[in-house]
Amino acid sequence: MAHGSRDASSSATIHALLRRVRSLRPELPARCAFLDLNRPSLRDALYQLRSERPILVPLLLSTGYHVRVDIPAAVAAAGLPTSQAARALGPHPLLAEALAARLAETGATPEAPVVLAGAGSSDPTAIADTARMAHLLARHLGRPVTPAHLSAAGPTPHEAVAALRAAGHHDVAVATYLLAPGFFARRAATTEARWTSPPLAAHDAIARLILHRYDEALSFPRCAGGADYLVRAGVGSSTATGSAVAWSA
Repeated sequence: MAHGSRDASSSATIHALLRRVRSLRPELPARCAFLDLNRPSLRDALYQLRSERPILVPLLLSTGYHVRVDIPAAVAAAGLPTSQAARALGPHPLLAEALAARLAETGATPEAPVVLAGAGSSDPTAIADTARMAHLLARHLGRPVTPAHLSAAGPTPHEAVAALRAAGHHDVAVATYLLAPGFFARRAATTEARWTSPPLAAHDAIARLILHRYDEALSFPRCAGGADYLVRAGVGSSTATGSAVAWSA
């Protein structure tokens, strides 16, 4: 499940990610849905597929309001059990793998301290998830990572970078903890950091994580005769083996 965006490059990135997921598991069809701003809406997609009991995989990096409230409400409105919804993507070691790869693409030196620039949230659960993701990334990189938030909470990436520079670290790297380009990604790129990674986008580790969350959701008891559908952001397709739905923002 993704969030939706007015930025055309954001939805194009989500479509590319879904194509990557399909390439890893071509027998599993995937359909597209969005929480906001884009069509089809999540509610419409679930209503259309309710008889086929789709699995919903949120393309969200933390367990915030959308995961705890909006998604269960949409699932319930479609007459589906809550076990049809997978967990948020993060935090997870596969995200650390993708973040590290995007940082390496910038040419950031291995000793540079890192600021993890998440979207931010007023939900303390989401803030805690970003902190846990910073810990996972620090362990993966073997150097300090400071969690920061682009909205609703502090410190901001600008503040975190400034604090590190004031402490004598002139070469700081920002790891952009976002799936797709857009307003927040542009904001993350305006700090005084020497290196800023691009959004995670259609990285292979992200595609594998989406399928991992799908498989987790399948471990819940299911009604006999129900087809398996994956709900995830991207382009639709259909085969005789089942179908998947993607939420995109």
